[in-house]
Amino acid sequence: MTTRIVVVDDHPAYRRGLAQMLEEVEDIEIVGEADTGLRAVEVVAELAPDVVVMDLRMPDLDGIEATRRLQREPDAPAVIVLTMFEDDDSVFAAMRAGARGYLLKGAEQEEIVRAIRAVAAGEAIFGPEIASRVIAHFATSSGWTTAAFPQLTEREREVLDMVASGKGNATIAHELTISLKTVRNHVSNIYTKLQVSDRAAAIIKAREAGLG
Repeated sequence: MTTRIVVVDDHPAYRRGLAQMLEEVEDIEIVGEADTGLRAVEVVAELAPDVVVMDLRMPDLDGIEATRRLQREPDAPAVIVLTMFEDDDSVFAAMRAGARGYLLKGAEQEEIVRAIRAVAAGEAIFGPEIASRVIAHFATSSGWTTAAFPQLTEREREVLDMVASGKGNATIAHELTISLKTVRNHVSNIYTKLQVSDRAAAIIKAREAGLG
């Protein structure tokens, strides 16, 4: 079977080079390209590919939000993130958004092709640099609570854990070395994402999930 691919990257030379490289593989067909996250959503809606190879940092809409929007559709394609960024926030935000693979730019053609075939078959795959980080994260108690609130960022989950512990905004700001306004913004985002109206309801949800 031929796997139909859309390549998404805002750097034209890299995007075209990647597309040309993948076109050389017998069972892969490049059906479209996009240079922004917003355009990626439109192209996928038009072409219904099997797999999207997605960059993270792009204009209009970043790769994480684009992935999240794609995964809301009933016949969502598998998404492989191909990026320069290997920080924890990027990796786990992509996973929470629904990405099935995460590779770093600089991966060899063989590794990229293997990842495409794997996610097309319903598997999840990560580059060697990312796999060890994912394993270490889920080997900790905090890692296991990640699945409870996949819509939250790592920082929002950290703030929620502290809220659930009974700490006030000023204490949280001091301990995290961030401004009180930033804490308030995080708390407001948490309320919205958890669909709760106040701190007490957020604490209840958090403690039921093992936080605090």
